[in-house]
Amino acid sequence: MPQSRKTQVSLIDTPYYHCVSRCVRRSFLCGTDKYTGQSYEHRRGWVEERLLFLSSVFSISICAYAVMSNHTHVVVCVDKDMADGWSTEEVVKRWHQLYQGTLLSQKYQRGDTLSKGELISLEETVTIYRQRLYDISWLMRNLNEHIARVANKEDGCTGRFWEGRFKSQALLDESAVLACMAYVDLNPIRAKMETTPETSKHTSIQHRIQALIKGEQPKNLMCFVGNHRQDMPKGIAYSLIDYCELVDCTGRCIREDKASYIEQHHSPILACLGLDSEQWLTLTTEFEQHFSNAVGSEHMLQQFKHHTHHQRIRGMAKARALLQSA
Repeated sequence: MPQSRKTQVSLIDTPYYHCVSRCVRRSFLCGTDKYTGQSYEHRRGWVEERLLFLSSVFSISICAYAVMSNHTHVVVCVDKDMADGWSTEEVVKRWHQLYQGTLLSQKYQRGDTLSKGELISLEETVTIYRQRLYDISWLMRNLNEHIARVANKEDGCTGRFWEGRFKSQALLDESAVLACMAYVDLNPIRAKMETTPETSKHTSIQHRIQALIKGEQPKNLMCFVGNHRQDMPKGIAYSLIDYCELVDCTGRCIREDKASYIEQHHSPILACLGLDSEQWLTLTTEFEQHFSNAVGSEHMLQQFKHHTHHQRIRGMAKARALLQSA
């Protein structure tokens, strides 16, 4: 039985979540249908473009993504404090990039004078908009509805394009976040669609590598901000170069013609996380098999279980085996 989203998202425990959306009846989102020979490859660009646009509207950063043939993976980070700090004008402006809003919000954006009663009503509406702009469900809803409309128009049909609900996993600690990001970035390699991260089209790792070559970081992805220190800026607390090297090394390991081993002294990230090569490779190749609603150490899973009122959380045994030293 599907669980309510409030039992899967707990911002008290973590702002990081892994979301997966799948097409109904194995419909083709992208790629080439082997039965008809029809190519849908151009749709991968639709998803990537829309997702990166939404990251500029919502107070939700994109950490990693991969657009596959009939499903998408996204790792996000919710910044509730940012949304709470937006002015009424900022909230209305952002919401109107997605929807028409109300007559009052349109009137406010035009700069028309509002009565006291209208201002009170507007503030109530803005409160709702503000909450939606840091809501993962609203982000995924906007992404999926947009793609469904344009895909159905292209196919000349109506009806569902995506499964009714997207899958959500809470990423409760740094090990879970980094392993899930690598798992997502390596999806095309595991599926044998690509052979290297830098050639994996419509993935965050290719986007990051292309920017890194220029000595930059992508503006529409969450930044890597270096190792832990005082007064750290918002971002992922590791080096981008170290992450790209780790993903590249992991990608080589999961290919059949490469030895499945990573030298720990060659990976500063693994050393910091306290994970060995075997643990890391299991996480980055079997991430969804072992965990359901949440991923993290046993202690973090127990806290998440308490805050979300679950009777049990799948993955406790694997958390002890894979993340006990993290």
